[in-house]
Amino acid sequence: MSESREVIESIGEKMGFTPQILETLDAIDPHFVRKYTRCDHKILSDGALPAKMKILMALAVVASKQCESCTVAQMKSALKHGATKEEIMETMEVISITSGAPAIAACRDALKLLK
Repeated sequence: MSESREVIESIGEKMGFTPQILETLDAIDPHFVRKYTRCDHKILSDGALPAKMKILMALAVVASKQCESCTVAQMKSALKHGATKEEIMETMEVISITSGAPAIAACRDALKLLK
C-alpha cells in the first residue's frame, strides 16, 4: 500500500468516512497527501505546547469552520490525549465567544462523546 493510501485510510478511520477531496488530491499529487502525516504528527506530539492543548485548539478551529465530522474526530483525539470534561467545556466557551452558536451547534455529535 502506498504511503498516501495509508494516510487516506488513517484519516478515514478518524473521521468515520474518507473525504472525497483526499481521493482527488491523491490522484493529482500523492506527495501533497503524504504531507498531512507530518502535520498530524506535529499536532499529536508534545512540543512547546502539550498535544492535548493543540488538539483542543484544533477542536475550536474546526468548530469555527462548522465541520461536524471534524469536531467528532478532534473530540475523540482530545479524549484520547487526556482532555477532561472541564477542559473541553472551557474550550466550548471559547468557541461560543469567538465563533457563536453555529460553531457550538457543529459540536453537537462531538459533545455526545462526553456522556
